[in-house]
Amino acid sequence: MRPVVLFWVQHLLGSGHLRRTAAIARALAARGVDAVVASGGFPLSNLDLGDARLVQLPALRAADEGFSSLVDQQGVPSGEALMAERRARLSDLLEALQPAALVTETFPFGRRQLRHEVLGLLDRADDLARPPVTVSSVRDILQQPSKPERFDTMLALAQERYDHILVHGDPRLVGFGETFPHAAALGQRLVHTGYIAADWTLPEDMTGDGDGEVIVSAGSGTTGTALLEAAKQARPLSEHAANRTWRLLSGEPHARLPGEPTVRDTEPGIIVENNRADFRDLLARCAVSVSQGGYNTITDLIAARARAVIVPYVGEGETEQTERARRLAAMGAVMVLDEVDLAPRSLAQAVDAAFDLSPLSSDLIDLHGAQYSAERLCTWIDHV
Repeated sequence: MRPVVLFWVQHLLGSGHLRRTAAIARALAARGVDAVVASGGFPLSNLDLGDARLVQLPALRAADEGFSSLVDQQGVPSGEALMAERRARLSDLLEALQPAALVTETFPFGRRQLRHEVLGLLDRADDLARPPVTVSSVRDILQQPSKPERFDTMLALAQERYDHILVHGDPRLVGFGETFPHAAALGQRLVHTGYIAADWTLPEDMTGDGDGEVIVSAGSGTTGTALLEAAKQARPLSEHAANRTWRLLSGEPHARLPGEPTVRDTEPGIIVENNRADFRDLLARCAVSVSQGGYNTITDLIAARARAVIVPYVGEGETEQTERARRLAAMGAVMVLDEVDLAPRSLAQAVDAAFDLSPLSSDLIDLHGAQYSAERLCTWIDHV
């Protein structure tokens, strides 16, 4: 009988948390494990799970970039009825699967809004005839809490409720202890896995869309729109890229820049379109990439060996993208333009400077985190 690993994951704004979890589940399924992902975020149309399975919980997302509250798919604030339904679904799932391992993504190092749901899931797991191995799956850089004492709560929960902590990063770039001050107290529970990167190889054909272009990619929300608007105006100000095609990719479905009802209506040299499935191929062919530098985008840039300008997202006190981008800049790998300094001219100057960078090396950081995470999980559940 195939062992079961159950993942709990909740993405609130971007899709990176779910995509990282899916990559680990996909790698586990390829090793003969029944990997089941219970997702509480909004459904994604292009999620690659391989042979793993998805269970969609009643969906929630953050109401805004400040994570002030949670709302359902109709934009209605989450109520007790919806939360009770989610807890019941998770309890039934746990009972039916009897998993060998239970993995919670980010918690206890984040997702405080859903702590009652996750703690209830852990309590229910403890009551099973054979309680599962408990594992936390977390990215390398933590968002800094508004109250430092919350670090103490994270440590206590990690020590009391979890057998292992999988940190999806490479200490050569940044170690978990650099943003979580109690990391040393976790001892051998804590394992750095390397970064979770997409299953992708460089395209054989380096011609076509993206060839020699400036690829500008942005997530949804006002910050992403500001980056795209600045890029559109930056093109004629660039010394090295004014005659190149600038391809602007929006993370918001069907979103367009103000005054641009269709891609065909944009001016010559500017293409505006929604994000594409072949995004990594575009990066591999481009002259320079411009992006906000989220976790997944950074791994894509390194795998594609692209020259890059990073404009880290810093809304509502966010620090994660800035921290990672500055580490890469210190290694001479990317150009960083702070969001507060974002303007057409400063962006054009950053793009020009990026032409002097060497292409990123695929050996810069470890990108095999999904496979290593799957390997560790198999060891912990005695599936070899």
